[in-house]
Amino acid sequence: MRILNMKRNPFEPDNMWKGASAFIFSNAKKLRENPTEAEELLWLALKDNQVEGCKFRRQHPISKYIADFYCHKLKLVIEIDGGYHLAEDQQILDKERTATLEFLGLKVIRFSNKEVLLKLPEVINEIKNFIKSVS
Repeated sequence: MRILNMKRNPFEPDNMWKGASAFIFSNAKKLRENPTEAEELLWLALKDNQVEGCKFRRQHPISKYIADFYCHKLKLVIEIDGGYHLAEDQQILDKERTATLEFLGLKVIRFSNKEVLLKLPEVINEIKNFIKSVS
């Protein structure tokens, strides 16, 4: 049996990778292998369609970025920000990243590591509320 090589077409309007390069895919794989404590905790709550039946992917390539979590059905990116995101330079980069992702038609929700680690039920409720608002 011959298996066809299915190429990702970045020009398809609904493409979930938005033209991500092989380099970005490689980096995403490395990040999946070494999650932060907060990422691992949130992943345990999101995986296997546990939140409102929505499928989330972790360390998902989108354009030149890697989203911590992504739900293609909802066009939702969830980012978990560590302490370095408090630096002024990083906040500028985060705003640019969010603006680019929103330009691509995606919605971005951000949580801090501390929120995920200490208030996971509230984080999950906020995600559920977003899902309900777009359903």
